[in-house]
Amino acid sequence: MAALKPTLISGGNHTDERGILSFNNNFDVSEVKRIYSISNANKKTIRAWQGHKVEQRWFTAIIGVFKIKLIKIDNWEHPSKNLEQHQYTLTSDSLDILHIPSGYVSSIQDVVGNSKLLVMADYGLGELKDEFRFDATYFNKK
Repeated sequence: MAALKPTLISGGNHTDERGILSFNNNFDVSEVKRIYSISNANKKTIRAWQGHKVEQRWFTAIIGVFKIKLIKIDNWEHPSKNLEQHQYTLTSDSLDILHIPSGYVSSIQDVVGNSKLLVMADYGLGELKDEFRFDATYFNKK
């Protein structure tokens, strides 16, 4: 069963004369069915707000830095506009993995430019109709 709140699964790295090895030995990949990557067009681009009632996702920055905002949706047809936002920063310096449980929408912004986010999902493409999108300004705090 998925966690009720987003969870940051800490990774780490090891450096020696050969270079850097990044790892995340605490991440259980058994629920992952597919992976893809996201690279925003530029630092001003914000991919907001998209999410899933049923599916869950895992995000990790493989290049650069991303600011991720998450909102737990209270009503998928007409969500409240003042829902709590959780903010995370993912950096490729560590292999931290952000688990986004079902029921959340996300906002994804590249902080430094030319960053790449690896996304893992627990359903195959087309296996479930579970994508919800809201206008990018829908949850803006007034």
